[in-house]
Amino acid sequence: MRTRVGYAGGTTPDPTYDDIGDHSETIRIEYDPAKISYEELLEIFWKSHNPAARSWSSQYRAVIFPEDEDQRKAAEKSAAKVSSILGGRVFTAIEPGAKFYPAEGYHQKYYLRQDYLLMRDFNGMYGDLQGFIDSPAAAKVNGYLAGLGSETALRELLPSLGLSEEGEKRLLTRVR
Repeated sequence: MRTRVGYAGGTTPDPTYDDIGDHSETIRIEYDPAKISYEELLEIFWKSHNPAARSWSSQYRAVIFPEDEDQRKAAEKSAAKVSSILGGRVFTAIEPGAKFYPAEGYHQKYYLRQDYLLMRDFNGMYGDLQGFIDSPAAAKVNGYLAGLGSETALRELLPSLGLSEEGEKRLLTRVR
């Protein structure tokens, strides 16, 4: 439903991009369990990186921050399954209870921010930065611009995004 990028897993108070300390760059995903399960999100996560590779820094490490005991158990079960499939150790960490610190506004919705025409539409929809950051439509468009999702699915979603006709055409062109 909604995504935010930020920092988690460290001890440095109030991390920022310029002073991240021992935190990791991360993403917080708010989802509707009636549409996708946590286990399905984990499957996507495992496919999005190489869990057999060691992380080279705390800032860019592969880590899961489950929000409760059920998520922790599901993450550990999925890590064991991935380890079995790989036939070796999984270096992706699982660390429950980490506080999430949202990144600065200019880091949010990276792919969307690279398109001036689509940003013109979103700037018109939201009078403030927080509205843009919290927008499910902005999160979805950002995902499509990142190469996630099919043109068919986008065509179904398009009328609900609130884009101008020019914005819709631009997004379809970029997704193709």
